[in-house]
Parts: sequence; structure tokens; C-alpha cells
Amino acid sequence: MKCILVTGGAGFLGSHLCEHLLNDGHEVICLDNFFTGTKKNIIHLMDRPYFEVIRHDVINPIYLEVDEIYNLACPASPIQYQFNGIKTVKTSVMGSINMLGLAKRVKAKILQASTSEVYGDPQVHPQPEEYWGNVNPIGERACYDEGKRCAETLFMSYHKQNDVKIKIARIFNTYGKRMGLNDGRVVSNIVLQAIRGEDITIYGDGSQTRSFMYVDDLVEALILLMGTDDSVTGPVNIGNPNEITILELAKLIVDLTGSTSKFVFKKLPNDDPAKRNPDISLAKEVLNGWQPKVSLEMGLIETIQYFKNLQ
Repeated sequence: MKCILVTGGAGFLGSHLCEHLLNDGHEVICLDNFFTGTKKNIIHLMDRPYFEVIRHDVINPIYLEVDEIYNLACPASPIQYQFNGIKTVKTSVMGSINMLGLAKRVKAKILQASTSEVYGDPQVHPQPEEYWGNVNPIGERACYDEGKRCAETLFMSYHKQNDVKIKIARIFNTYGKRMGLNDGRVVSNIVLQAIRGEDITIYGDGSQTRSFMYVDDLVEALILLMGTDDSVTGPVNIGNPNEITILELAKLIVDLTGSTSKFVFKKLPNDDPAKRNPDISLAKEVLNGWQPKVSLEMGLIETIQYFKNLQ
């Protein structure tokens, strides 16, 4: 049994990770300031004897004895991270410094949940880890993009300078149960509008592409990455290489929900990437052949049912 700290543990991704780690027989400390996370995501874990919740903001130091740290704390949807750009940057940068300092003190292994947003609006497609990205450092999304890029820099510097055992996962679009109702992400937006029979908002002409991974596939990959040899630091792309346009996604969701919703096209947000698709060759190599197992259709069926139960 390991004692594992999950920052952002009450969030969409963090709650699933906490659940899997508990099921694997570990003691889990969930750290969250509940800005975007919610107790509803972890209420079913509260009576587990090896689960502990601490309300705390990672921009402030904390002193714990742990074996591993998954650093997931950060608002991850545009609506959330643009709400307070300064706080978003602080969470990525100061949060990383504090968690890396903790890992250094107690000799814990630490994983950073980075993002495909470090690639910005990519000019290389699909995106391999060697690609440096095309990010607007003063754009509307910069607080998240550049915060995560700086976090990667900090992780690599602590590894090289202080021998901290690090893992960096670049996470591509992920969806599934416990997504926020009003977080502005494309899957939750379209699913909710379809269920409610509202007009479905498509930004631009819907030809921009994304690659969607079900949350269970992501959690499996994160745990596998944490378990790799110390020589594997990352960054490692974790995503689904199956690319789909936003309009195709919307049509699939309409079919699966039986919705009568109509499509409404609106102006594309600034700095919205035209394409986003991971090269997961490295993940397959270092994660024992890992690749996403859940099809988009099956994952959407689960997600649609989750949102229907909330209505």
C-alpha cells in the first residue's frame, strides 16, 4: 500500500483517479480547494477507510508524508481558466513549485498533468512530443497554455537539478462521467443542449478537429506512467488518435440522444486550434502497449446517461 496524494482530486479527472487508486489498494489523500472540483464527485468515496480529503489551495505550501503525487490541480476548461487568469497561472506555476518542493523533501515520485494545449494551434499534425508548439503568449488562452508550459519547465528543472523523480503527461481532450455541467467543454455543451432540445452551438463551421478520449482510458494511462522506470520522465502524449470534426461529433451526439435540436453556428473564439490530434507512439512504447480501448460511441453513451440522470 502506498500513500498517494492527488491534487485536484475532487475534479472530473481527479475523482476518477482517486477511485481507481483506492480500488488498487492504496491510501489516497485528495487535496482540493473546490474552485472547480465538487464534493459530489467524491461523496461515494467518503466512507472508504483509506480515503482522506483536505481542503487546500496548491498555491500555498503543504507538509505531508506521501509516496507519490499526482498534480492535477488546475481549472481545465476555457470558461473556468479564463474566469481568473492570474489565479490559473498561479495554480500551474506556484502549485508546481510547492508540489515539487514536497516531492523533493519526502523523496516522492510526482506526475504532472500537463495538456495538449502546450501545442497551441499546431502547425505539425499529428503532434509528437518533440513539437514545441505554436502558442500565443498573450492570448485569451495563454494563462492556461503558458502556465502548463512553465510547469513542464519546472518539473524538468527539479529533475535535473535536484534528482526529483518526475513524470509529465500531456493529456488530450478527455470526456466522461462527472464532467461539469457548465464548464464550457465541447462534449458537455453539446450533450446538454441535445438532451434539453436546445439549439446546439457550433463555433466556426465545425470543421476544426479534436480527438476525444474516455476518462477510464486516461486514468489507466496515468497510473501506468507513474509505474514506469525512473528513466521515463516524459513528456508523454496521452490521448485518442482517432480524429473527428466538431460537426461530426455534434451529429453523433444528436443521433445517440434522439434529439430534435438544430445547429446554430457562431464566431470561432480567438486562438481556437484548427486541429488537435496526438501521436501516441511513445505512450505505446513506454506504457506496455497502452492505447485507448473505449470507442467514442460507447463513451458518449455512458456520458449521455450520466447527464440525463442529473436533469
